[in-house]
Amino acid sequence: MLFLELALIRWTASNVVHLGYFSNFVLLGSFLGVGIGFLRADRTSRAPLYFPIALAILVGGILLFPVTVDRSGADLIFFSALHTTGPPAWLALPLIFIGVAAVMAGPGELVGRCFTELPRLEAYRLDLGGSLTGIALFTGVSFLRTPPVVWGAIVAALTASLLVTWNRAAVSNRAGWQRALTTAVPLVIVLGALAAESLQPGTSWSPYYKVTTEQRKTGTLTGFNVSVNGIPHQTAMDAEERVRISPIYGVPYQRVAHTPPGKVLIVGAGTGTDVALALSRGASYVDAVEIDPRLQQLGAEKHPNHPYDDPRVHVHIDDGRAFLERTDGRYDLIIFALPDSLTLVAGASSLRLESYLFTSEAMKSVHEHLAPGGAFAMYNSYREKWLIGRLARTVSGAFGHQPCVDFVPGNNQAVISSGRTVADQHCGPTQAIPAGPEPSTDNHPFLYLRTATIPFNPYLGTLIGILALSFIAVRAAGGPLRRMKPYADLFLLGAAFLLLETRSVTGFALLFGTTWIVNAIVFAGVLLVVLLAVEITRRFRTPPMPILYAALALSLLLAALVPPGLLLPLPVPVRAIAAVVLAFLPVFIANLVFSKRFADTVDPTAAFGANLLGAMVGGCLEYLTLVTGYQSLLLIAALLYAGAFVLLRRARTAVAV
Repeated sequence: MLFLELALIRWTASNVVHLGYFSNFVLLGSFLGVGIGFLRADRTSRAPLYFPIALAILVGGILLFPVTVDRSGADLIFFSALHTTGPPAWLALPLIFIGVAAVMAGPGELVGRCFTELPRLEAYRLDLGGSLTGIALFTGVSFLRTPPVVWGAIVAALTASLLVTWNRAAVSNRAGWQRALTTAVPLVIVLGALAAESLQPGTSWSPYYKVTTEQRKTGTLTGFNVSVNGIPHQTAMDAEERVRISPIYGVPYQRVAHTPPGKVLIVGAGTGTDVALALSRGASYVDAVEIDPRLQQLGAEKHPNHPYDDPRVHVHIDDGRAFLERTDGRYDLIIFALPDSLTLVAGASSLRLESYLFTSEAMKSVHEHLAPGGAFAMYNSYREKWLIGRLARTVSGAFGHQPCVDFVPGNNQAVISSGRTVADQHCGPTQAIPAGPEPSTDNHPFLYLRTATIPFNPYLGTLIGILALSFIAVRAAGGPLRRMKPYADLFLLGAAFLLLETRSVTGFALLFGTTWIVNAIVFAGVLLVVLLAVEITRRFRTPPMPILYAALALSLLLAALVPPGLLLPLPVPVRAIAAVVLAFLPVFIANLVFSKRFADTVDPTAAFGANLLGAMVGGCLEYLTLVTGYQSLLLIAALLYAGAFVLLRRARTAVAV
């Protein structure tokens, strides 16, 4: 289940750009599907043959109708100027949500039956062990940068094994062969479609994107264009040609006191054009930081200037903010070179890979890493003037003076540059800096959200629709909702746990980087902590529920009093230990509560289904962070846990009476 869920999150976002910005919609669909599967687990004894068919329809539909999207508007915007193709978000997101739920209901049903045949905690620990295996396996295929046909082959092999096991009665009769064909044919279709996609010329896969390259040639100059997840992303070309076509690339070198710039840090080095430009301007040392290993590799192999072969260049495959927090280096020039990821951190509804680069705290870190006389610059096509104003206010607040702002006539391309002191910058002709909202912060790192609100379009409207669809689906597939009524507290526990998990993902992203490997380690860590809680509950006598809930409340209070940002100044080993304790202690105690409660349930499939559906609602509640910030997740989780405790007490009182 978990391997399939992670594969769907990665693959759907590579073909439907809406999901690059709303990746947890696939997560929500997975929770709904698995929850429905658990509710159906004891309603039939046959293997659920529908889910290979649903997978074939989902894969085929997405490949036939891929989507690129322009997310512009007054409230929520993104850097890249795109035109919409394919189905609109209001249609694509619900359809994919339903498709993912239909796919995940099948394995959910199979796992749910194990909960009816095994002791509750024994089934749960096996489920957790399988989840850890799924994460490890997907981490491995991501590390190897394998294409989706490999992911599909793994899913097909596991699916075939499971369904053959459930249909092992015989395939010698006609009905048996029909069941086998019902399983095999859709899986062959899926593998064929994924193979055709994976073998397209110029297509490769990084841990973040589907990367496509296309050669470009202007006169005698060569280079290549890079698209990620179907969106034009970078152009690798001769550095001087780049400046001639887009003068903004040369502006930072006109605004700095150091000429030549000396020691340079480039965040968002990508395929290497910005690195080549720094070298051409006389840089003696360049730290090139790029989060995506495949983009850097393409630059090393194909860039016409071969900047990564220069001994002055030192490559760091890392998150830019994390690199700043770890390095002791001082630079004459720091450049944020179009760090626009076009995708979210998996498992977080609104956090993009670059979100923590543009906060007030990040800009203060940049200022601290400038050498005397040093300067900072960032450039992009910012789409809206208010965004330029926000970034200028952010730099001004961190540096203590107004930055230089250079606009490109006729569009919203701009360069924002600032010296370490006013004397260290040389601004061009004075231009009015547009007004902008308050700077974003590490607690509220939503640079592209103009006001602290949940926009109805696309977020709120889509969430309302998804919740309505979920209610109908649960009622239709799972039967009367009264089956889950005794487990309302488990529903709230699921919602609260999802918020704790999100808080862990975003906290570790700030402390150690928004890289895919950090994300995978956090998810695996959460599962290990949950497994530890289950093993302790199985083997030892745990304290009464009131004591466990009191301990949970204290652990949440501790985490609230020590936000992740306070740990950034600590040495990395000490920071890691503190982060693990603060993030995973509430997770551990919460799962002692869940395990103790789950062990006593009468209907384990209804109880676990309620918990999973609660997690789906928790994923919707996560969007409240757009208003309140990430630190508020602990308060929301605490309220949900308090509600679960009250419901549990009432249920036990009713039974006693």
